Amino acid sequence: MITEKDKQFIKHAIELSEKGMDSNAGGPFGAVVVKNGEIIAEGFNQVTSSNDPTAHAEVVAIRKACEKLNTFQLDGCIVYTSCEPCPMCLGAIYWARPTAVYYACTKEDAAEIGFDDHFIYEEIDKNIENRNIKFINLDREEGRKVFKKWEAKEGRIDY
Repeated sequence: MITEKDKQFIKHAIELSEKGMDSNAGGPFGAVVVKNGEIIAEGFNQVTSSNDPTAHAEVVAIRKACEKLNTFQLDGCIVYTSCEPCPMCLGAIYWARPTAVYYACTKEDAAEIGFDDHFIYEEIDKNIENRNIKFINLDREEGRKVFKKWEAKEGRIDY
């Protein structure tokens, strides 16, 4: 059930998308992270102003929320975002493990204004050797030695 608070939070995410766009921080995307009915973090797209291709609104908000909560997971949190998350943000959201995501615009709406992520979904489905960017496996056995150490590590923090 969508509440009045949900509507307020999504409105705030949309307002952030406009604020970031108007300040030339990046594209028209905004996000907030809410816990126990309170906004604990917010962000807008900062890709072009920070020269960081990962500085999407959701990632910015997730980083701030995790810093504030001093944790790497957003248990009990809800993400409100002005647009359906792109593949990168979707991955970040799943790693952060919030309870839910509310979004305003769809990925089709984003594609209409030049933010089309369809090619990434297509790339993910391809065999690694058929992707447009070359992926070259190199020194796997050396890398696996560290993985083995992780597997045996006492006191590690799993996530």
